[in-house]
Amino acid sequence: MIVDLRSDTVTRPGPAMLEAMANAEVGDDVYGEDPAVNALEAEAAALLGHEAAVFTPTGSMANQIALQLSVPPGGELLCDAGAHVVNFEMGAAAALGGISTRTWHAPNGRLDVALVEPMINRPHPYATATRAVAVENTHNMGGGTVQPFEQLRALRGLADEHALALHLDGARLWNAHVATGVPLREYGRLFDTIAVCLSKGLGAPAGSLLVTDAERAERGRLIRKRLGGGMRQAGYLAEAGRFALANHIDRLAEDHARARRLAEALEPYGVCEAAQVETNVVLLRTPEIAKTAALAAERGVRVSVLGPDRGRLLTHLDIDDEGIERAVEVLSGVFGA
Repeated sequence: MIVDLRSDTVTRPGPAMLEAMANAEVGDDVYGEDPAVNALEAEAAALLGHEAAVFTPTGSMANQIALQLSVPPGGELLCDAGAHVVNFEMGAAAALGGISTRTWHAPNGRLDVALVEPMINRPHPYATATRAVAVENTHNMGGGTVQPFEQLRALRGLADEHALALHLDGARLWNAHVATGVPLREYGRLFDTIAVCLSKGLGAPAGSLLVTDAERAERGRLIRKRLGGGMRQAGYLAEAGRFALANHIDRLAEDHARARRLAEALEPYGVCEAAQVETNVVLLRTPEIAKTAALAAERGVRVSVLGPDRGRLLTHLDIDDEGIERAVEVLSGVFGA
């Protein structure tokens, strides 16, 4: 048995999703003529309370389109120091959008609006004008942290006060919704642009969505084409996304429970804190994590290595209770040796 806990991106479509893909009605999406893509975009927009959505191949592209819609070349984006948009998107904001970024320190990735307000640059002849703020929810490098809703509301008020755009990197927003019970529309109404992923916890083989208003969506399609994201018969992927939205959101609670089971079993070895596990991510702290991961892999359990002493376990729909118990057995043996 291989138990792959490196990421929730490693899932593969099951028979029902494959059947939906095979039966998709498709057309040329660059011409706006793919029925499955159009349906997916409408459904996602409705879920988040916005007018429109744009289907993209990746979450990074959805994020970068959103940033270019809100921040002109030479303008500034604020985000936290661990954010995906400045750590794992290959410098795209600067390289492709001409966007300057500054960051605040966010322990466990958690938003504190009091840290954001003093960073805002007002228009000035010698300062880079702040144009937007990005927030990640849930926060990957924070350990699947769910952003406090009251902080998000406060950030919306701050943005309105200073005429700033707000972007939500909601690759795992579905997990935040399931963990808190906050309706997706409530999250959606606080942000001008939202990127949500279909290929992480929801288990589609590829694809993300940029959700926003109709005017931004129209401009976003032009940026998508410029970035090479204009796909043709994309409906086969879109239909997988539609299946995921219809069937795989509520079941994320199972992933959260399995992550807590992992953390509670491993906490006695001093490698994680079970109380910090809010969704499907378990962060590990242990010396020489690469050696530990290699030993676990030899026994069929795959662990993500994030640094010299940092690792990560993610639960997902391809890991059932039997897989979790196998992982507990193997990792307990490795950490307890």
